[in-house]
Amino acid sequence: MRIRIVDAFAAAPFTGNPAGVLLLDTPHFPSDDWLQHVAAEVNLSETAFAHPLPAGGGADWALRWFTPVTEVDMCGHATLATAHVLHTTGTASGTVRFTARCGTLTTTAHEDGTLTLDFPTAPLSPAPVPEGVAGALGAPVLSAHGTGPLGDLLLELADETTVRGLTPDFRGLLAHARRGVVVTAAADPGAEYDFVSRGFFPSVGLDEDPVTGSAHTALAPFWSARLGRDELTGLQASARSGLVRTALRGDRTLLTGTAVTVIDGELLATV
Repeated sequence: MRIRIVDAFAAAPFTGNPAGVLLLDTPHFPSDDWLQHVAAEVNLSETAFAHPLPAGGGADWALRWFTPVTEVDMCGHATLATAHVLHTTGTASGTVRFTARCGTLTTTAHEDGTLTLDFPTAPLSPAPVPEGVAGALGAPVLSAHGTGPLGDLLLELADETTVRGLTPDFRGLLAHARRGVVVTAAADPGAEYDFVSRGFFPSVGLDEDPVTGSAHTALAPFWSARLGRDELTGLQASARSGLVRTALRGDRTLLTGTAVTVIDGELLATV
């Protein structure tokens, strides 16, 4: 069984967010235990598993994502990685529809090599800044927002320097969100991007995620409202870093980026 490691939202190898990708040739998924064991062995933020669906239905592929410790409801970078593998191997072209826990998602390949994901926009709701979260981050918090089904706590910080300089107490963040804590600020003047962010997800086994596509379904409406533009570029300022172009389309958010396959091998521990 072929297994690939793909750097997503990456312009070059060893940047962006790496994801494992397994395209299955069965009409169903293997057992949850097997999927979780493979994801733990790959030991990246997410490993994506996909199998083809019969023609004529509402989707082309079924898709699931696992961290090393649990299955997640939505993952942007591993979806981008999966679409990249489908297109670069000639398995698919144009637009691909996936059915997943969070509903139907589509990806579209463009002639310039970019891929666009069509994801549900996260509904933002202003919230009180939770007691203790600023201490866990080590920085003051300007505002807080819930993100509905996404399950993240979105926190606005003073500036890009503050976001980049955080050294959080990850255990201290555990109590503050169902999935993770995403921090953000406006980009420094003159930057090639509009806003910066970082994402901390200790509750699903990831202290810091390099580039979180799904978090941008909340970041897009947040910054579009402040900057007055529906099309923006975000930089997730992790050690690996990556750019995500966002386009707000009402209840849908388009996320565009590039991907690079860095490992193409064989998984010997088959089902």
